[in-house]
Amino acid sequence: MSDDDYTVETGDAGASHTYPMEAGSCRKGCHLMIKGNPCKIIEVTTSKTGKHGHAKCHFVATEIFTGKKMEELVSSSHTVPVPFVTRNEYTIMDIGEDGTVSLLTEGGEPKDDLNMPTETEEDEKNTTQMKKEFEAGKNVIVIVQSACGKEKIVSFRTQD
Repeated sequence: MSDDDYTVETGDAGASHTYPMEAGSCRKGCHLMIKGNPCKIIEVTTSKTGKHGHAKCHFVATEIFTGKKMEELVSSSHTVPVPFVTRNEYTIMDIGEDGTVSLLTEGGEPKDDLNMPTETEEDEKNTTQMKKEFEAGKNVIVIVQSACGKEKIVSFRTQD
């Protein structure tokens, strides 16, 4: 077998979904990875330095896709992974009976890889309202949040 017979299986550039940040500089409203899940911090408490040295940060956060509450306790001088979180807006072109959504990007490209959100009560309420507005002939624009290779419709607005 020759040395030049090989195949590359993936097209991933290897870019990370997170970046490091010192735990002591994370604030309420920032994002943080807890147990491998991207979360939004809703509460931070910092303990004083004890006789064993380090101050601790206690984070209470909600998972950004499921809304599940999570907690983490980290030494304030340690680094924690922070996810890259982006929000994009798309226009709804069509809503399928099975919950699939056909979207249009700002550049006019179709995007057909998302479904209506159904994980939480808030998602169910948004989905019902989006369908009602779309069926009424209004221009519905959805806000899609993405992090760590996942995407989810988190809210919407209408244009007349």
